[in-house]
Amino acid sequence: MKRWLLILLVGFFLLTSSPIWAAKPYKIGALFSITGPTSFIGEPERNTLVMLVEEVNKAGGINGHPVEVVIYDTEGEETNAVKKVTKLIVQDKVLAIIGPSRTGTTLAVIPFVERYKVPLISCAAGIKIVEPVKPWVFKTAQSDRLAVKKIYAYCQDHGLKKIAIITVSNGFGQSGREQLKALAKDYGIEIVADELFGPKDVDMTPQLTRIRAKNPDAVICWGTNPGPAIVAKNMRQLGMKQQLFMSHGVASKRFIQLAGEAAEGIILPAGKILVADQLPDTDPQKKLLLSYIERYKARFGEEPSAFGGHAYDAFLLLKHALATAGADRAKIREALENAKGIVGIHGIFNMSPTDHNGLDEKTAFVLVRIKDGDWQLLK
Repeated sequence: MKRWLLILLVGFFLLTSSPIWAAKPYKIGALFSITGPTSFIGEPERNTLVMLVEEVNKAGGINGHPVEVVIYDTEGEETNAVKKVTKLIVQDKVLAIIGPSRTGTTLAVIPFVERYKVPLISCAAGIKIVEPVKPWVFKTAQSDRLAVKKIYAYCQDHGLKKIAIITVSNGFGQSGREQLKALAKDYGIEIVADELFGPKDVDMTPQLTRIRAKNPDAVICWGTNPGPAIVAKNMRQLGMKQQLFMSHGVASKRFIQLAGEAAEGIILPAGKILVADQLPDTDPQKKLLLSYIERYKARFGEEPSAFGGHAYDAFLLLKHALATAGADRAKIREALENAKGIVGIHGIFNMSPTDHNGLDEKTAFVLVRIKDGDWQLLK
């Protein structure tokens, strides 16, 4: 209980540490996987949101209204996410919700935000979150479809035609697998092996042995840590020399730490934040990216990850909507749906009634290679 009390007091501290406010607070909620196997995703998201709320309140709030935030830990589990979203809506009466961190937990809470008509801005990647369009649901993470297109375009350019895929058997992996299979023909790619692994599996040697027998030109792994790191290590142990691609689900230094030497040479689509200093000065996102990195390091003593950027963009969009609509859920939803030209960490957002992600493949992803334990921008 002490942990939850501490988290809930974030909003109170932010209010009482600022000058006396005349306007009623804008109360928002957040659901992140702060602990558990996917804490590497939720922790930087939580940290980022806390930092941004602090900054906004110190600057005078939104149209004179302070922001109060209530943050709950889903532990990355669907049942827990449902309990916490119900609490945010019924008990805390928030105006809007940022999160959850994962595709599975997001899909689990969607029926509740739709029923109660509360705007939700997910930080997860699965395209099923926003396709088909759901009136009250938005997301900031780049869709897996865009990530697949980025990988397949590289394969096409480099003559990699026979591809093996190995995906995790959860919501994120299932969505990625569907896109990998659906888009293959568009790029002249043949999927010669299609293997699965469980979120808690610790050895993928049997699946990779079957893949090796098919002699693919490249292997694509779709999942989040620690599974993909095990895949990378097992491929090296089996002497497999094929180019290994990962999804954006491992776009943090944590993956490099887990995979060790086996991470060398892996290619993946990622947000520009990983290579912000390598971007040309003409890139419209570079200034914001470098500012976020600097502020996060000053506040938390470490660099932010791409996952923290999902929460940054969610708050950026919600801040815009609150400034436009005030404390009205329906008007907030409408403002989110019509947000245009919002320069964020993971792209330039142009929402519409038919697109509740608002990103395109030109700004959403760059391809990076892991070299000498760090990220290298592929140009």
